[in-house]
Amino acid sequence: MLGGGGFRVPLIYRTLLQDADGAGHRTELVLHDTDPRRLKAIAAVLSEQAAQHSGRGGAAAPSVRVTTDLDEALQDTDFVFSAIRVGGLEGRIRDERIPLAEEQLGQETVGAGGVLYGLRTIPVAMHIAERVAAVAPNAWVINFTNPAGMVTEAMSGVLGDRVIGICDSPVGLCRRAARAIGTDPDRATFDYIGLNHLGWLRRVLVDGSDRLPALLEDDVALESFEEGKLFGAEWLRALGALPNEYLHYYYHHREALAAIRDADATRGEFLAQQQDSFYAELSRTELGHRGAFRTWDATRREREETYMAENREASGGWHRDQCDLDGGGYDRVALTLMRAIARNEPTTLILNVRSRGAVPGIDEDAVVEVPSLVDANGAYPLSTGTVAPHQLGLMLQLKAVERATIEAAMSGSGAAALRALALHPLVDSVSSAACILEAAAFRGR
Repeated sequence: MLGGGGFRVPLIYRTLLQDADGAGHRTELVLHDTDPRRLKAIAAVLSEQAAQHSGRGGAAAPSVRVTTDLDEALQDTDFVFSAIRVGGLEGRIRDERIPLAEEQLGQETVGAGGVLYGLRTIPVAMHIAERVAAVAPNAWVINFTNPAGMVTEAMSGVLGDRVIGICDSPVGLCRRAARAIGTDPDRATFDYIGLNHLGWLRRVLVDGSDRLPALLEDDVALESFEEGKLFGAEWLRALGALPNEYLHYYYHHREALAAIRDADATRGEFLAQQQDSFYAELSRTELGHRGAFRTWDATRREREETYMAENREASGGWHRDQCDLDGGGYDRVALTLMRAIARNEPTTLILNVRSRGAVPGIDEDAVVEVPSLVDANGAYPLSTGTVAPHQLGLMLQLKAVERATIEAAMSGSGAAALRALALHPLVDSVSSAACILEAAAFRGR
């Protein structure tokens, strides 16, 4: 796990421990991070998780080893889970504050903030890809590093189809929609299309019947879950689909920007304060201190409760449902993906993979976020059929932004960086884009 000192690592470990059928198949978990203090803190949480698991009669947990040496971490590994944050939360805060000073959206993956994050992250992700290819050429890389689609596409230039991007937003949307129509999410099949943080759920099939049209006509059911509350029944009916939550920044841009601008702190500033307190508290304790997990879980719950708080405030103000506060999502996707490959247990997951012609109008090498069949040979996107013009148009525009960002990050091209920012549909001025680049100190070559 790259970014092994990250706050959400215990969610992955929790899922590994719950995977009772996997006993004997996972021998070791290696946590890699550039910050030894964070590694020690998260190792303490995992140690207590393992003790609690054993106390309940669970199977033996995989051993946990920590290292700050990348090649040592990669040696002899089968799966590499990448969840790094280049520049830390200080970098995220800059990505938020610099665009906001220009009256542009400051957000981790969307708008100008997402472009700035990509410019900073892609060179590091490419170094990781090169070291994986050299040290662990048979390993599969599961990428959750944001901007996930952009980073996955960049890494695929080195690793090909052995890098697969995952995200918890599509699975969360699908499960909430299934519950809203009164069915078990595991019984449903979902037709989803898009790019990372820019997608739409187009059909919810149960026993061969699409239940989405009926849901779209039911105001009560629609507004019983997060996306219904965010977007409103009228707009969802007009679209004829359920958008990913991040499309709130596009469809309600003015309201979202105003709420973020008026907030006491950006999301990055809130998380920095929260996590500084968490890591400081654990650094004062001995490794394996009783209560490390309890401290982490209380911090995690506060984090979940405040997720996209400004968007909820902009759409009327409401609280997240209990089922969305349990955390996780991408951890279960990661485990299912690993099991499908390692044990040849075919399954279908919504993943970030190269299109290979599955999406009409999108070239074969472009990474898209679509249902994909996964088995021992990897992940293969399923054909999506015709894409609505408004969806395809936005996907193509964002893909152009992603590729310009990759070009700028890899070559240092100032022209490509300006193009990436100015072509983004949420950046309304070339002059403003240039000012953002200047403030971010991207000089180019």
